[in-house]
Amino acid sequence: MSKLLTAIGLMSGTSLDGIDVAMLRTDGEAIVQRGDFRTFPYDSAQRSLLKDAIENARTLMDRRERLGSLAEAERQLTEWHAAAVESFSEELGLTPAEIDVVGFHGQTVLHRPENRLTVQLGDGPTLARRLGCPVVYDLRAADVAAGGQGAPLVPIYHRALAEKFDERPIAFLNIGGVANVTWIGKDGNLLAFDTGPGNALLNDWAMRHTGNPQDTDGSLALRGKVFDSVIEAALAFPFFDQPPPKSLDRDAFKGLSLEGLSPEDGAATLVAFTKTAIMLSHDWFPAMPRRWIVCGGGRHNPAIMSVLSGFETAEEAGLDGDAMEAEAWAYLAVRSLRQLPITYPGTTGAPRPITGGVLALPERP
Repeated sequence: MSKLLTAIGLMSGTSLDGIDVAMLRTDGEAIVQRGDFRTFPYDSAQRSLLKDAIENARTLMDRRERLGSLAEAERQLTEWHAAAVESFSEELGLTPAEIDVVGFHGQTVLHRPENRLTVQLGDGPTLARRLGCPVVYDLRAADVAAGGQGAPLVPIYHRALAEKFDERPIAFLNIGGVANVTWIGKDGNLLAFDTGPGNALLNDWAMRHTGNPQDTDGSLALRGKVFDSVIEAALAFPFFDQPPPKSLDRDAFKGLSLEGLSPEDGAATLVAFTKTAIMLSHDWFPAMPRRWIVCGGGRHNPAIMSVLSGFETAEEAGLDGDAMEAEAWAYLAVRSLRQLPITYPGTTGAPRPITGGVLALPERP
């Protein structure tokens, strides 16, 4: 049996909510011992800097370029992550010597796998020096360079978590800025893909109309009316006719018009769009799931959960839906260290199982 490693995973997702930090003890395969988890929310200035960076990244042709605000955003983002890990470690009494590896997602500012281009801000070597422990970062790049979608990367961790459940097929639905699904068959085979929008459109809508970064408690959407014509227009996007594996940029549906809709009706319509896209994912499954487990921030929105009949939250299944993606990055970092695959033809469309990630080692005195 492989030695268990202590890993910390760092996730800053497309919803721009903050930095999730989670700890695991794992062999990178079937053994997963889940540990503590914390979220360090972004303030309005941090969120604004990241939004500017995403806007500046639209014209990038080289993933190494750091135009406009990108260089400063990367510097600050790395500092925020270092501070988050230091705070987390201090609270738990962890020393750098007790951390075998940190899995660093960084912030995705551009994702165009059709052009073999994906850009995540985050300076792995600087983070390794600051923390005094190894850091695995840039986990999507190798898959995209090989012709894969570079997303989603969490499915292999979903399969490890699914070992505790008897039902097959089983599906994990992650509703973050973008929603994605992992289908796990009876023999453990994987199919995974982005289904469509998650929270990103709804968060942006709420910020624009209320000044809040999210539709807290579904207060807008639950009072609104769904406009089917908007959903019909949204479903005309070519993405929905593409077979999986497939993935989306956070702002893939930014051109969708909600002109003339009230704040409540716009929110209700966006929730309905998210739900409809999720249900369309059934068309691509080899067999219908016997169980659906929902993770990600979207499960906290009553308006979203109210339209997902028969779905259970991660907590109802004995898991932590907030921690799951950060846990996954810890798990992926261990797999990367051991040169195990992190993506597969059925998850990203990669031509073969591929490992990934870049290892940054701390400077030793």
